[in-house]
Amino acid sequence: MMEQSAPTLASLQAMIEMSDTINMEIFYWFCTGLMVIIHVGFLAYEMGASRLKNALASGVKNILAFAFMVPTFFFIGWWIYLSMYNGFVPDFEAGAAGLPWSENMGPNLSDNASGIFWGAFVLFAATTASIFSGAVIERIRMSSFLVLAVLLGSVVWILAASWGWHPTGWLTTEWGYHDFGAAGAVHMVAGFFALGVLLNLGARIGRFGPKGEVNTIVGHSVPMSMIGLMLIVVGFFGFLGGCIIYMPGAQWTSIFGNETTLSAISFNTLMAIAGGIIGAYVMTRQPFWMLSGAIAGIVASAPGLDLYYPPLAFLIAFIGGAVAPMVDKILSSRFKLDDPVGAFGVHGASGVVGLLMLGVFSGFPNVVEGAPNISFMGQLQSAVVMALVGFIPGYFVSLVLAKFGLLRVPPKAEMAGLDIVEVPLQAYPESVPAYNGKDDSGVSVGKTA
Repeated sequence: MMEQSAPTLASLQAMIEMSDTINMEIFYWFCTGLMVIIHVGFLAYEMGASRLKNALASGVKNILAFAFMVPTFFFIGWWIYLSMYNGFVPDFEAGAAGLPWSENMGPNLSDNASGIFWGAFVLFAATTASIFSGAVIERIRMSSFLVLAVLLGSVVWILAASWGWHPTGWLTTEWGYHDFGAAGAVHMVAGFFALGVLLNLGARIGRFGPKGEVNTIVGHSVPMSMIGLMLIVVGFFGFLGGCIIYMPGAQWTSIFGNETTLSAISFNTLMAIAGGIIGAYVMTRQPFWMLSGAIAGIVASAPGLDLYYPPLAFLIAFIGGAVAPMVDKILSSRFKLDDPVGAFGVHGASGVVGLLMLGVFSGFPNVVEGAPNISFMGQLQSAVVMALVGFIPGYFVSLVLAKFGLLRVPPKAEMAGLDIVEVPLQAYPESVPAYNGKDDSGVSVGKTA
């Protein structure tokens, strides 16, 4: 009987390294799975915020945005991220790994990282589309929504991410930009993109009266929206996990290269959730806004979740949770913009708060060699870039669609309900009718200040 030889140091080292690689792969695998819960949340959130006659159409938008995002991000998005970090002139050598025919873009036993990182970024892309989706429910054409969602998720946000959420992105190397949780690249870009589209899409019929009155249009299920919002909060743990880099044999780092820990992210994320809820509660007392405030709180504290002392994360989240409903009220009462779920307030405005607050509480060194330290001016300038990257394409592409009559459904279709026109299927065929004819506008309750 042959004796089994003892493992060599080289074989033991190889086993340890492979174990580290597999652990890294497993971590991002489950982060991606948790991020899918975000889209379960958005699905319930937006369906609940829609009237019965539009409930399924709002849900279908989210499903199709997810489905269209995956192949378009495979063919376009990942290459943009890898190659466009210097601006609009691509680095073709760096982008080669993201080309659809690259060995990195498919089964490859020597590459355990590309697919798992690509998967996480696809879910970030889908999140931008879902943020935008809530702002335009109940009146946008499905086809135009999908065009805009793919533009946002597979081109616009990933360009912003390449500039400011990339280890050598020019916003970081030139201005010292720091944004651990993508408050700028994901949330601000999506929020300002939605704002640009809203300017051309217009309000739902009946949202504003002939004398400028602001009428409340209530979704058919506030509890469903609340459950959806809570699921989004759960999914954020996967989202934020995807923002931290697993370094086999070493400490975790942020995407910018500074060392951090999951413990730090845990402290600050939970404090941010609580701060956002309390901030929104103080301002509104509304359960819908309390849970929206939780998201706004996470977004506002996201840039420095890897750096903050937990009470500071709580304070910044409190501000974000308080600001979001105020901004939404200003948009509706003063500018007559109809954002049914407060997407701009929760994501766009809170993203601005987050980037600027990290600048206010600045002085943190930047680990990127040669880059300036984190500063208020660097964060402010970067916030302006993120806002413009989102707003400009959202506004001008939707303007073109509107000019050709492709952006919005006809008034008769809007009155009948998009479930009948776009799906077609009734959400609750055995219960109350989708539209009860209370008035010609479809407004379900009275006026609000």
